[in-house]
Amino acid sequence: MARRKLSSEINVVPYIDVMLVLLIIFMVTAPLMVQGIEVDLPDVNSASMTSNEQDVVFAVNPSGEYFLNVGDNQDTPLSDEAVTEKVGALVRANPEKMILVRGDAKAPYEYVARGMQLLSDAGARKIGFMFDPQEDAGSAR
Repeated sequence: MARRKLSSEINVVPYIDVMLVLLIIFMVTAPLMVQGIEVDLPDVNSASMTSNEQDVVFAVNPSGEYFLNVGDNQDTPLSDEAVTEKVGALVRANPEKMILVRGDAKAPYEYVARGMQLLSDAGARKIGFMFDPQEDAGSAR
């Protein structure tokens, strides 16, 4: 009987095939994995919303104070806890209630973003923005 010599080489061809298949899979799926939030931006010349007397307006002034047009003291600044409490009660009563945010033009974005976080923490899911339309909307800045 002839003795066969043992081969100590590894056949890497199947590993290369698997690697190429995985590379193709990653190349095809990588563009589909772009993360981000889908946002519908409003048009500049869009029509204004009809306003109800029942709209809840959350206002932010330049010094970072928050106001709600709900309750007795509408001109009194509210603390973070008071905003969360009042908006939470409104949302529990009507989950589809739209909360409109009116940020002062001179208010830092940080204050408006923190206010929106308070609204979100209170359970508000429908948040809109209020702004005054520009007089000369057709001209570029």
